[in-house]
Amino acid sequence: MIEVTGLTKRYGATTAVDRLSFTVRPGRVTGFLGPNGAGKSTTLRMVLGLQEPTGGTATVGGRPFRSRPRGLRHVGALLGAGDVHGGRTGRAHLRALARGNAVPFDRVERVLAEVGLGTAAGRRIGGYSLGMRQRLGIAAALLGDPPVLLFDEPLNGLDPEGVRWVRGLFRRLAAEGRTVFVSSHMMAEMEHTADHLVVIGRGRLIADEGLGEFAARAGRAGVTVRTAEPGRLAAVLRAAGATALPGQGGSLAVTGLDAVRIGELALAAGLPLQGLTARTASLEEAFMELTADSLDHPSGGTR
Repeated sequence: MIEVTGLTKRYGATTAVDRLSFTVRPGRVTGFLGPNGAGKSTTLRMVLGLQEPTGGTATVGGRPFRSRPRGLRHVGALLGAGDVHGGRTGRAHLRALARGNAVPFDRVERVLAEVGLGTAAGRRIGGYSLGMRQRLGIAAALLGDPPVLLFDEPLNGLDPEGVRWVRGLFRRLAAEGRTVFVSSHMMAEMEHTADHLVVIGRGRLIADEGLGEFAARAGRAGVTVRTAEPGRLAAVLRAAGATALPGQGGSLAVTGLDAVRIGELALAAGLPLQGLTARTASLEEAFMELTADSLDHPSGGTR
């Protein structure tokens, strides 16, 4: 388990992380989201002891990560696919990590096979594609068979098959009872992968909740309703305080009333319904709406 309490990081007059508190629990995939410059990478580096916080604490399993010898047995992390020696082979890179963490060399071969680099293990890393480097970084994170795993933008450079593989890997690791913490800007993949979200903006916590709960907080959630007389139904719903906008095929996009209340109003008005579907905002829609005030450089269509 990862516990962050009042974590703060300042660089002169700039506050990158501001009194941040959250807990990442085992047995689920927790997505770590925020606009560019929100403080995600800085937070991960403080969790791993790579940067000293200005204030607050970050612990893994109840202890600062720096206090743990042979760290790869406790936490596996991918913070940057380029942080490797290009002149080494993939196998040599993992063997060096294994030697420093008292991990048997046969574990190296197992993780190389697991990430799909078995046949490329003897090649120099400098000749790897970005996707191959990402796979090597994931292999390094898995090397010590740790209970806690952190990944910063692990999907960069992966093809669709690789993205699908990573999605399955993270879910399997969580199902094994591990703590899996994933920072990513790929909302569609987080929507298919994460069970829980920690969302920050300008270094501050915006949300710490389940995926569905976060999406439901967006104002774009609503109901799509179909009827033979959409004009009449729209008038009835608007009179009850809802917003009803024309959609495709004579449908109405309704916000402000739930599906049960819409059905009751339609029945009272003698308007048979042909379809009634509750709609939850997508993760991307919810994210853009709820982090709009945290963007340093919003585009014209953001707000």
